[in-house]
Amino acid sequence: MPDAPLIIVSNRGPAQFVRDEDGNRTMRRGGGGLVTALSGLVSHRDALWIASAMSEEDILASEEEGGPVSLEIDGIDYRVLLVGSDLRAYDRFYNVIANPILWFIQHYLWDLSNAPDIRQEELDAWDYGYQQVNRDIAEAVVGQIEGQESPLVMLHDYHLYTAPGFIREKRPDAFLHFFVHIPWSQPDSWRVLPRRIREAIYEGMLANDIIGFHTHSYCINFLRCCDELLDGAEVDYLEAEVTYKGHTTRARAYPLGIDAERLRRAAESAEVAEAEREVLERRRRYLIIRVDRADLSKNVLRGFTSFDTFLTQHPEFREQVTFIAHLQPSRQDVPEYAEYRERIEALVAVVNHRHGTTDWMPIDLRIYENFSDAVARYKNYDLLMVNAIFDGMNLVAKEAPAVNTRDGVLMLSENTGSHEELYDFVLSVNPFDIQEQADAIYRALTMDPEQKAEWSSGLKNIVFGRNPGDWVDDQLADIEKVRAERG
Repeated sequence: MPDAPLIIVSNRGPAQFVRDEDGNRTMRRGGGGLVTALSGLVSHRDALWIASAMSEEDILASEEEGGPVSLEIDGIDYRVLLVGSDLRAYDRFYNVIANPILWFIQHYLWDLSNAPDIRQEELDAWDYGYQQVNRDIAEAVVGQIEGQESPLVMLHDYHLYTAPGFIREKRPDAFLHFFVHIPWSQPDSWRVLPRRIREAIYEGMLANDIIGFHTHSYCINFLRCCDELLDGAEVDYLEAEVTYKGHTTRARAYPLGIDAERLRRAAESAEVAEAEREVLERRRRYLIIRVDRADLSKNVLRGFTSFDTFLTQHPEFREQVTFIAHLQPSRQDVPEYAEYRERIEALVAVVNHRHGTTDWMPIDLRIYENFSDAVARYKNYDLLMVNAIFDGMNLVAKEAPAVNTRDGVLMLSENTGSHEELYDFVLSVNPFDIQEQADAIYRALTMDPEQKAEWSSGLKNIVFGRNPGDWVDDQLADIEKVRAERG
């Protein structure tokens, strides 16, 4: 097994090429948690990472190499093949189908009385965008595994749901493993898609040998979807398997951990110490934080409304508590996201006007990306708010408790993947229940110190008990098991 060829496939790769101010080509690390999660695997295996080219510079770099590009990022060597697609096709793939349609479906974000409308534009975006990019990626995979016997291909996330079917058609001997990093929603949510589109998605996914999710509940949702939405799918709920057209696909849960030791080292860095000085200078008696992307799924507006409710019902906390909201800009080219940011800023202004004084601003809104500043806030919160509508895992709920120094309390939405692991040591909330969230704020800030210490210790034990290497090892162990069963 250790010597078996391995192909990693995702829309976004570990690096992107750009031009600096002097016109020289430079490389920057890819965003998101996927790179961190897979870096340990790449560092110990001969792996090739296949991903979409994100820019003209990516395409030029690949063309000049004539194949995979060798990179070194944070001491780890990568071989990356960047696959270029027609620019119009990629725009349709990413900005019409993957974001927002699939993302919105799987996070239950549609207001179904108003959206979505599936018109010819969306149908064309599926046929000549999403499907085309998935074919481009699949063809690149097939080209790279030519001549290899029973190659292992590990695909990732909602951008590539139909690629496994294209690969399986050309290489029936390949072992295809797929990991979904976002929630898998219930059957009715998928009925917004035309039948031929959703059937293409499920047929593509059932070309895999194993599909991984963050939680058991997502596995069950996937099985139910196959049962209700795809004619001819035979679902075994006990074994968590689906057999379709003679091929069996297993659904398994692999909760993703964080590199807590690496995060703790970052917390001790000079950059974080400098950022921490500002946090300590500005904090009042209590500090509430949230660290999120400015994404509709993160439920930022209800979080601020619950804080507004808390201050109204508990005026004794005025001028005693500051709420720092560290939001990273997200998808501002999607109209719904640009509007959401405007609504966030407007609501913060209302809350600050209603409760603020000449020298106290209840909500300190920061919309930018800075890792050191985020870690400095992790270290010093009394309450961390994670009230997402739905979230695949939510790693902030694990990262912040790992380095917090004040026995801070975690308010955690019951609809996050991390809740399945952490629920014994958090204030669980319904993300739609503003009063419950306001009550949770009060409970967190008045909690007995002994209980806070117990919960903080419990969270740290869970967070430090599992890392991204365990996440990868569990998947590889199941791959080896299935291969052994097949002889």
